[in-house]
Amino acid sequence: SAPAASASAASASAASASSAEPSGASGAVLVGYGTSENTRPVRRPSAARFGARAGQPAPAPVPSATAAVVAPAAAPAAAPAPAPVVTPEAGPAAGPTGLGRPSPVVSPIVRRLARENGFDASTLRGSGPNDLVLRRDVEARIRAAEAPVPAVAAAPAQAAAPAVAAPPTTGDTRIPITGLRKVVAERLAQSRREIPEATIWLDVDATELFAARDRLLADTGERFSVTALIARFVVAGLRRYPLLNASVDTASQEILVRGDINLGIAAQTPRGLMVPVVQGAHALTTRQLRDAIAGLVTQAGDGAFSPGALAGGTFTLNNFGSLGVDGSAAIINHPEAAILGIGRMIERPWVVDHQLAVRTVVELSMVFDHRVCDGDTAAGFLTYVARCIESPVSLLADL
Repeated sequence: SAPAASASAASASAASASSAEPSGASGAVLVGYGTSENTRPVRRPSAARFGARAGQPAPAPVPSATAAVVAPAAAPAAAPAPAPVVTPEAGPAAGPTGLGRPSPVVSPIVRRLARENGFDASTLRGSGPNDLVLRRDVEARIRAAEAPVPAVAAAPAQAAAPAVAAPPTTGDTRIPITGLRKVVAERLAQSRREIPEATIWLDVDATELFAARDRLLADTGERFSVTALIARFVVAGLRRYPLLNASVDTASQEILVRGDINLGIAAQTPRGLMVPVVQGAHALTTRQLRDAIAGLVTQAGDGAFSPGALAGGTFTLNNFGSLGVDGSAAIINHPEAAILGIGRMIERPWVVDHQLAVRTVVELSMVFDHRVCDGDTAAGFLTYVARCIESPVSLLADL
């Protein structure tokens, strides 16, 4: 047949080429190494060099350099078990030898390939005769190192522990923000968003203020609250420092200084925080101002203020001393420019004429809109009110 004829022709050609080859030639040429002029016969390494097991004969010698097939070695006569057959399907071994000794490596190319990839070829178990390490063994090791490591299967989840019962609670309550609470929340949030506020405070000796109140009671038979008297001082101070009786018009980028002083009085009511307003406080006498504030305090008992009573304020007075605290960085009642807080009035050690004395002291704290004025204006107003508290007679010059 045609295949048989081709094989015969190829064998004849190979035989012819072998007979015509010069005696000095080396037969098949390894690319990159050339031929050698050495005519000494090539001696095959003995089986002992490869560490052949005792009692196992060396493989049969190769009959010719051009032979296509190497005759298999004779089976050992007394081998305890047949050697494992390496099949192409199984592929070359790629791990450590497991032999307790290095594997034989003949080819320098094989050694160099292994060294360039970071390992010693002799650590592999070769697939050649007597565990000879071949190039395919090294390449298999390289491919194994480059292959992705399979993910370790997650251990089966343990049975979930029984949930621990949450401790009983008293129960949360949701309170809708509606009505007045919603209006107050929106106004205060707007104030904090828009107003760059600053706070100053001052301790004041109020002993003479209480003495003046007692004299008014003795002279007129009428009671004047401390809040009403301080409100009188505040109105006088706003006349002297009108920038604090103002607001900022953000649309026109203007400071609007109010001609009238509409004094807001912060009051805690059953409905929440309210700031009813004494309209035209600048035009009232001390007695009229006292009566207007007293009327607002009475209404605060039930919080029955009309919308008109809560509108139009230009400055707020907040007596949080009635709540038992000394000071507070209050939130300005938007769109006003300032708020003055009055702390509790208590007896404290105080130096008078270089002598330590017990005096009735109050802390004043003022918060102002820094867009409207600087600290000198706010401090001037606060110290003016403080002087009036310390010496009420000093107010007479401004009346």
